[in-house]
Amino acid sequence: MRSGSLPEHIPGTEADMRDLPVAGRPPAERADAAHNRRRILRAAAELIAEHGVDALSMDEVARTAGVGVGTVYRRFGDRARLVYAMIDDRERDFQAAFLHGPPPLGPGASPPDRLRAFLHALADRTEAQADLLVTAEADPPGARFRDGSYELYHMHVAMLLGRIRPGADAAYLADALLAPLAANLFVHQRRTRGMPLDRIKAGLDALADGLLTS
Repeated sequence: MRSGSLPEHIPGTEADMRDLPVAGRPPAERADAAHNRRRILRAAAELIAEHGVDALSMDEVARTAGVGVGTVYRRFGDRARLVYAMIDDRERDFQAAFLHGPPPLGPGASPPDRLRAFLHALADRTEAQADLLVTAEADPPGARFRDGSYELYHMHVAMLLGRIRPGADAAYLADALLAPLAANLFVHQRRTRGMPLDRIKAGLDALADGLLTS
């Protein structure tokens, strides 16, 4: 999901957002490198399926994939980046939907409608791969904010907020709206507190409505 270098400014026009690349599209690779990548990701998926995400380690992935552990580290860097690579396909679909897809999630709807649609879609996206996201966002600390996908979410939400409330601190408010969708809090609400997904979406609507009407 890492996007490389994303623009540092907050886009001010719809065209700015439409022109952003979908984050995480892997660069062109040599055939042997691509083969190793597939082997490593397949091995990681097998380990998670058999033992759960908590059992995932770089050493065990290397052993299962039949490659040296140095190859795994060189290819992915650390455990968090390996986990993010495993969730890339779904993430790219999600990003394509809010950058280029049909309204209300994609361009063409009003900013308030797009904001609500985005928050609902991000809740669905988090629900779909919650355990992987918890691991990726926590290992190492701060991994959620280091990954290019969060920067893209933040840029998108800040752009919409800037259109809804010109002059507001859109950068801060975007962080505030994204905070409830941190995977660890999301899982706590869903599994410990037993909150239905619809309740979480209703809470996100209430937060967004507070910004839209204040």
